[in-house]
Amino acid sequence: MKELARPPLDFIVIGAIKAATTWLQVQLQHHPQAFMPDIEPHFFSRDHGNGWEWYRGLFPDHKETRVLWGEKTADYLANPQAAARIAAAYPDIKLVVQFRNPVDRAYSDYKMLFRRGHVSGDVASYLDARQAEMPRFLDNGLYAHHLDRWFDEFDRRQMLVFLFEDVKRDPQATLVQTCQHLGIAPHYDGDLAARSQNDSSERFLPLPIRRALAPLKPIAKPLRGHSLFERTRGLFAREIDYPPLDDDLRSRLQDFYHADIQALERLIGRDLSHWLQPAAHSNAA
Repeated sequence: MKELARPPLDFIVIGAIKAATTWLQVQLQHHPQAFMPDIEPHFFSRDHGNGWEWYRGLFPDHKETRVLWGEKTADYLANPQAAARIAAAYPDIKLVVQFRNPVDRAYSDYKMLFRRGHVSGDVASYLDARQAEMPRFLDNGLYAHHLDRWFDEFDRRQMLVFLFEDVKRDPQATLVQTCQHLGIAPHYDGDLAARSQNDSSERFLPLPIRRALAPLKPIAKPLRGHSLFERTRGLFAREIDYPPLDDDLRSRLQDFYHADIQALERLIGRDLSHWLQPAAHSNAA
């Protein structure tokens, strides 16, 4: 490995997918003492073959001593190789991991791929362990199984763990705790925190239009938030009618995750019994 090609990384947000990792990324990107790329690099998971020069190119040419560099890739947590790859390159790095009720997480992940047109409307074919076609939805919620692998590579003091519910209940305290873990001054933007990130209740353009306009996303990004752009988009955007997660399938999902949830309780010292309660309907954004 070329030492000059490797970025001097200080922290990584490793997941889980659909557990408010984008919310944390946006908050830290607005922190004056932190830098994070806009994209999820996936460098220690699926895109490791891109090489260190590519990864280094995601960061500025020079690093100010007062600024920490980090990145967020939500699939690192569940990737079987990411922990060992990160430990080999950055053994002392600080990590942040976020957990969400795995049933809600799986359904939210399904909804994200549904609105992108990657999965069909047959929810059970993806979320019922007896017939699941894509391991991603179920496997990514086996948090204790994945966390064991990270604890094999890193000292537990290097990792900050919090829950999706912590963000919902007290986003400011959660961000302050994150800043303390990273060793930077607390910095909280209330207006920024109030905005939804990757919220499935958002209004979207119809899928054919989104696909047709996909090449123009870099051009349109600076225009988002401008009144004329948003008014024009609002003429066509609609809420998506997602296939529902019925009580029977939710109950089977809870059974699937039951043992792993109990193991996670022991690993992180948090009471997660509310994740195992009878179905309390959730929008699972």
